[in-house]
Order: sequence, then C-alpha cells, then structure tokens
Amino acid sequence: MLQADEHLDELARLADTAGAEVVGRVKQSIQAPTPRFYVGQGKVTELKDLAEQAGATLVVFDDELTPAQGKGLEAALGLRVMDRPELILDIFATRARSNEAKMQVELAQLEYLLPRLARMWVHLSRIRGGIGLRGPGETQLETDRRAIRRKISALKVKLERVAQHRDRLRHARGGVFTAALVGYTNAGKSSLLKALTGADPFIEDRLFATLDTLTREVPLDHSGPVRLVDTVGFIRKLPHHLVASFRATLEEVRRADVLLHVVDASHADWEEQAAVVNDVLTDLRPVAAALVHVFNKMDLVADPSAFRTLVEHRLEPAVFVSARSGAVDDLTALLARLAAAPRVPAPAARV
Repeated sequence: MLQADEHLDELARLADTAGAEVVGRVKQSIQAPTPRFYVGQGKVTELKDLAEQAGATLVVFDDELTPAQGKGLEAALGLRVMDRPELILDIFATRARSNEAKMQVELAQLEYLLPRLARMWVHLSRIRGGIGLRGPGETQLETDRRAIRRKISALKVKLERVAQHRDRLRHARGGVFTAALVGYTNAGKSSLLKALTGADPFIEDRLFATLDTLTREVPLDHSGPVRLVDTVGFIRKLPHHLVASFRATLEEVRRADVLLHVVDASHADWEEQAAVVNDVLTDLRPVAAALVHVFNKMDLVADPSAFRTLVEHRLEPAVFVSARSGAVDDLTALLARLAAAPRVPAPAARV
C-alpha cells in the first residue's frame, strides 16, 4: 500500500493547491471498481461516517469516476464528490493566465462536463463557485448540451488558429537551436529556466505553479544562442482532455531539437514520475533529435555520488544540476555541444 499512500499524498497536495483543507483519507484494495460506487458498499458507509465526524464538505477520489459512479456516491454520501481529473482541471482553471491557456483549460473542462451535465446542474442550484465550479463552470453549466457543443467547436477553431500562428512564428525564427523543458510538475523546470537565462518566471512550491509556455534565449560563447522553452508539467493520471487541449503548447515539444526531461532527484519516487513523463512523450511522438535527462535538486540528495552512479548505469545521457544553487554549468556545456552539432530538419508534424 506504499504506492497508494504516495498517490494519496500527491492528491492531498493537489487539494491544497486548489484551496481545500484535507481532514482525512480512506483507501481500499479491490480487484476492480464497482459499477455503482467505484468502491464497495461497506467502504461507502465508512467514508460517510468519517466525513460526518470530520465535518467534510467535499470528497475527492484519486481515480476517474464514471458519471453513474459520481451520481451514486453523491446520493449515498450527501456530499459533493470530485475525481482526480476534475480536481486537476479546476487547478488549471485558477492557474491559467494567458488567453491561450484559458481557452485550452475551458475546452478541457467543457469536454469533461458534457457527459456529467445532469449531475452538475444539481450543484449549481445550491452553490456558486468553489472547488470544481470555477473557470467556465458558472456560465456554461446553465446552458444545455447543444450550447456546450457549440462552445467546444468554437474553442477548437480558435485553438487551431493559435496553432497556425505558432507555426508561422516558428518558421520565422529559422534555424535557432531549440530545447524544450519537460517534466513532472514541481520538478523545477521554471527554476532551471531562471538559472540558465536569468528570466523571472513565476515560481511556487506547489503543483502546476505555471501553465503558460515561456520562451527565453540562453547566450552561449561559441555556438550562438539556444532557445529554451518551458512547458506545462505532467502528472499521474493527467486528464486526456488536457493533453488534447494543450496541443498548440505541446507542439513546442514535438518541434524541439532536444528535450530536456527535468527530474526531481530528491523525490523518493522519481523513477515513477520519470516513467509518467516518458509515457506522455510517447503518446506525443516527439521528433526531437535528442532526449537528455536533467536531474535537478541535487543539493537535496543525501549521497550525490551514489545517486550519480545509480542513474548513469540506467540512463544516458544524464546531467546533474541544482537550479536553486545555480550549479548548471554541465547543462550549459551540453547545450553548447548539441547546438554546434549538425542538425536534420524536423518534419512539419502536428500533435
């Protein structure tokens, strides 16, 4: 159950990021989710008793619930029920800053909402705002399915125009060597961007602190500048609507000359986090010429030498840095070597 505890710890961090206070947790080992409640009937009773004792007003499940499971749980518990994808979507709604990011999140929320519209109407009659009802929720939940489908279609057209605009900008930039920062949320991508470029992105020790793509140049002595792109962080069980909605942003990943996979070396579960990112990258089918694992936060690793030895036997190439202390010279040197090497133009593919 250690992995389950780790996943629930992360869910608690997500809830904290969304503005909720965690007052308890429940877990159950089952062979398969039940059609009505996801968990067993006895666990529902236990969950209801715990919620009443703790004075909880919201129950969050770590996995995705079907519309029927969500409806059954709310009827049995008498409480608002959310699943992990809805919680992540709510966080994205509060973190989006640019018009593009807001459109991407709105599209993902509406696609998640559409099959659950009947259940959500019940909440709208009782409450306004709050976790799970932000972003487009308050306006779109008052419409019918046809209006939501029209809105989804309009957003897709707008985001397609954004993708086309990015293509034109990318073509205009010509042959500038581009490195895309990818990684698990809170691995330190924005801190690394700041250490390499001197940029001042928003940095916070919370999940999904930044959503908007930030591009800066790293000046190199002999190889010319390197264009560095910071992308949205990934996470376990990332809602597929979000991956699809952020197509224009993730196009930067597909078109980069090198992917810098930033890994939190200090995290006890770094291998699983790295595997999650690799799975998403496999789905995106990037055409980058190289993939480099960048192990950040080495200043927090108890035995750096042993950690290096462990990683170097498994992953190559790998670079070890600390964005917080400014120890990024090895990464800068690697970027200079890659930028100076001959390149093969990537095909004009789309996510």
